[in-house]
Amino acid sequence: MEPRIVDEGGVTVVEGQPDQAFLTSARDVDRVIEACFGSTAGCVLLYAANLPAAFFDLSSRVAGDILQKLRNYRIRLAVVCPPGSVSYSSRFGEVVAEENRGEHFGVFETREAAVEWIHAFA
Repeated sequence: MEPRIVDEGGVTVVEGQPDQAFLTSARDVDRVIEACFGSTAGCVLLYAANLPAAFFDLSSRVAGDILQKLRNYRIRLAVVCPPGSVSYSSRFGEVVAEENRGEHFGVFETREAAVEWIHAFA
């Protein structure tokens, strides 16, 4: 699957397909970075299904590796993760609670909430 390039009210966003796997490991984040550079997007909107299950388990280090690489390139990541769509550790929940207050990474229950966050820091 290749990501779509969408215009969200004047903000260019690289978006995954809601029900398709996209990143199978931290190494695949390079595809996201290439899509951002190719479209001048500074933000990525992914869905829980686009990410490997290991992303939601902090002990795997997958989330940390992906987020660090995106931060190095100043690319923000919004993840749409409706309640009950994936299970994640309490530590991951703590990280999400902290990160949602910032501008680099956020996890949201709906696409609309993710787009609102994207606009808040555009």
